[in-house]
Amino acid sequence: MPSKTIEVTPSAYAYPLLIKQLLRTPLVHSPERQIVDADGSHYNYRTLFERINRLADGLSGLGVEPGATVAVMDWDTRRYLECYFAVPMMGAILQTVNIRLSPEQILYTLNHAKADVLMIGPDFLPVLEAIADKLESVRCFILMSDAAEAPQAPVKFSAVYEPLVSAAAAEFDFPDFDENTQATVFYTTGTTGNPKGVYFSHRQLVLHTLSATAALGSAACQGRLHREDVYMPLTPMFHVHAWGFPYIATMLGLKQVYPGQYFPDRLLKLIAREGVTFSHCVPTILHMLLHHPLVEQTNLHHWKVVIGGAAMPKAMAIAAQKRGIDIFTGYGMSETCPILTLAHLPTARIEAPPEEQAALRTKTGLPLPLVDLRVVDGAMQSLPFDGKSTGEVVVRSPWLTQGYLNDPESSETLWRGGFLHTGDIGHIDPYGYLQITDRLKDVIKSGGEWTSSLQLEDILLQHPAVMEVAVIAQRDEKWGERPLALVRLKPELADSISENKLRKHVAEQVEKLGLSRYAILINVIFVEGLTKTSVGKLNKRAMREQFGTAPSSPNDENP
Repeated sequence: MPSKTIEVTPSAYAYPLLIKQLLRTPLVHSPERQIVDADGSHYNYRTLFERINRLADGLSGLGVEPGATVAVMDWDTRRYLECYFAVPMMGAILQTVNIRLSPEQILYTLNHAKADVLMIGPDFLPVLEAIADKLESVRCFILMSDAAEAPQAPVKFSAVYEPLVSAAAAEFDFPDFDENTQATVFYTTGTTGNPKGVYFSHRQLVLHTLSATAALGSAACQGRLHREDVYMPLTPMFHVHAWGFPYIATMLGLKQVYPGQYFPDRLLKLIAREGVTFSHCVPTILHMLLHHPLVEQTNLHHWKVVIGGAAMPKAMAIAAQKRGIDIFTGYGMSETCPILTLAHLPTARIEAPPEEQAALRTKTGLPLPLVDLRVVDGAMQSLPFDGKSTGEVVVRSPWLTQGYLNDPESSETLWRGGFLHTGDIGHIDPYGYLQITDRLKDVIKSGGEWTSSLQLEDILLQHPAVMEVAVIAQRDEKWGERPLALVRLKPELADSISENKLRKHVAEQVEKLGLSRYAILINVIFVEGLTKTSVGKLNKRAMREQFGTAPSSPNDENP
């Protein structure tokens, strides 16, 4: 017997899942709550809604129509938040431009996305000067500023942001349209070839917002996000919708603080001045804050921080907890909108010592509602939840990108077998916690056996002399590959450590933890710094190119 669809009354309202619906709740629950910029300027949610209307009216007056692509290049500001809503609510597409890419890559992303409008902050005018004559589709430029008029520039600006908003109408008719309409596009920070465009619909963004809010709000206490929290992003707004949190924070009507450019002293002062209680960032940002002198004068108790984008070392989790930070892992990627999992502690473990809690806080976490996440073997067969069976992580959920923009071949590879392939390897324990053990491209294969670079990094970071570390594969005639650790030492302890002492530390921990015996083949090189991507992740591809062909060490222990 065929299934039966519901009967729809002709006058019934279908209520499409559009981004504009996320604004309904804060305008009722918390219309007076503040949204603050780094300079202390602020307004409430009523004003936010009015400015969203004004921005849409101003853009419409400049010829922006449904389907147009509006690109934004700016730091994290209230203006950027307004763009998060006004542009897609018009039926246009918001392109969040990675301002840390090279000018050539920025040019590629703007041309590839066929951007019609470029809204750009004053700090990025030198980039615009370098690429202006090569832009293929941009016909309208808007300066993201409160200046009365635009300065001399390589292009003619159609408007300046604040005068445009001030002169526009306070009301705009945001229409209903198909919830599957594209809302955003941005480009991955892949380390090979040109960046790939990923795109998301209104429906996907709304469902991601609802599911992530449910996961964060249903935590019993640890890592719980609620209406009284004060939110500040520490993941750039150009990067995967700032992990979706500006939409979450706005729907909940939280006080929001936008820090502009990420200077560590500014961030710590904002946390103290505005009472920030919830943020998210990659490990390198938190590392920067924890090692800044001002941290000694800053009360970080009641600050909840989601760490993602790279594995969080246990040593960092322990150090953060001792500062009073409620730190835990989130997992996702550009292609997944991004959040897939969160590592909340069971209530029974809340009182455990920091060292014991760190084992769970650094796990990749439990899937969000509506996330079908599996670990599979090479034949796409699901592996058991036993905490040992390791394979590739694949996923389905309603908010995954449906492909790469104008790249059908890579899109099919991404979605082969009907699941999105993350390129990560890991295992799931009997309680449902995922643990990523490495990237497929970063795992080290010695003597035919896999060795996890992430596990070795975690071991090395537990040594008190190590500040930062990246473990990569180094080609080796005897073993195929062997681990190479690029280590940045703490200056005050640099004279107390040697390569051999660190190798001995690794060997002791490998034996204690029962890890791959090939891990003891590790070589160590001390470096002044580690190469990172535009979003603060370790750029292991670049490091492999620089160090991966170095001669093998004479240390040829028999594992």
